[in-house]
Amino acid sequence: MTSALQTALVLMILLQVKHMFADFFLQTPRMLSGRNEYLHFGRAQHAGLHAVFSIAAFLLIGAPVIFTIVICAAEWLVHYHIDWAKGQHTELKQHGPKDAGYWHAFGVDQLMHQLTYVAMIWIWAAAGV
Repeated sequence: MTSALQTALVLMILLQVKHMFADFFLQTPRMLSGRNEYLHFGRAQHAGLHAVFSIAAFLLIGAPVIFTIVICAAEWLVHYHIDWAKGQHTELKQHGPKDAGYWHAFGVDQLMHQLTYVAMIWIWAAAGV
């Protein structure tokens, strides 16, 4: 196994661990409320928490600081919009945790976040940093 592949796998593990904490353990009531509103400070905080932890992950693997800030700022923007889209959908459909549609939306939301991490690692690898 190449060193680059090993580093990519370590980065994926770091991003998975940060996702678990940021999405499931560290959300505050403010972050969880008003999910269907576009301009929402709690969602901005939540996406920011993800970005800060991603910055730590990229710096831990030795990525350049400027590259790290740019890619994690992009992650903040993408994460914000993925969560807003899920909030819009579940509010429009009036789906709650007892409805299959809620879990469908939750699954798509989580898939989109995971694909974001794949894209971030892909960009890191392609940039050769």
